[in-house]
Amino acid sequence: MTTTEAGATAPSGSTGPENTAPPESVGDEHATYGYHKQKGEHLKRLRRIEGQIRGLQRMVDEDTYCIDILTQVSASTKALQSFALQLLEEHLRHCVADAAVKGGTEIDAKVEEATKAIGRLLRT
Repeated sequence: MTTTEAGATAPSGSTGPENTAPPESVGDEHATYGYHKQKGEHLKRLRRIEGQIRGLQRMVDEDTYCIDILTQVSASTKALQSFALQLLEEHLRHCVADAAVKGGTEIDAKVEEATKAIGRLLRT
């Protein structure tokens, strides 16, 4: 893991701060993001995906048949894609909708940000 300029943690291989929006904060308080209400569910889901990845490591270590490993890779990939889509939906419903209410150039910036995120998801 690497740390971005804003102090947030980004995955290794991240191309830098353009992949993460700076926290919208007031003073020392952080903004409430769209996933806030489901944070516990998201963490549980991510732990389950983490377990799948550890299972893949174990399968390789135990010399499991290639096709069986590929099946699990596919399941893990689908789980991450599903998580990403839910997070994107929450971003659109909360962050983008909030910017639309505020108006001005903020909505354009949020739509562009969401569009770029969708583009990154489509490349995977």
